Amino acid sequence: MIGKTFHYDLDILERHLDTFGHVNNSKYLEILEEARWDLITQNGYGLEEIKISGKGPVILQVNLKFKKELRLREKIRVETTTVSYTKKLGTLRQVIVNGAGDICAEADFTVGLFDLVARKLILPTQRWLDAMGINDPAEIRRAG
Repeated sequence: MIGKTFHYDLDILERHLDTFGHVNNSKYLEILEEARWDLITQNGYGLEEIKISGKGPVILQVNLKFKKELRLREKIRVETTTVSYTKKLGTLRQVIVNGAGDICAEADFTVGLFDLVARKLILPTQRWLDAMGINDPAEIRRAG
């Protein structure tokens, strides 16, 4: 892991549930996205910075494993860490943990920085690496 781990706390509410009384699979993705937006916004790369710079995050792939159901009024924590970043592609790991400390879901995202004008992936800027919580930018291989 090359980045700091960020925490995002959330209560599971009625809007998260499906007819089975637990969190619907699509809501996991919404919860994880909410945590990612919180991470980059808290690190100075929110929507305003994206509008100004013309560069923003893009998700290229996700592998999501459901391990334990989440139920109404559970308090959860989403832990987000940048695992790697090579050239134009990063890997972000997100884990959802319930109040008992059980891992309920794990997701690995392939991410990149997208130039909104050129409409293509670009090498990560220092500002983007900072937003992703990269501890040591020297670990990033930026060739290509």
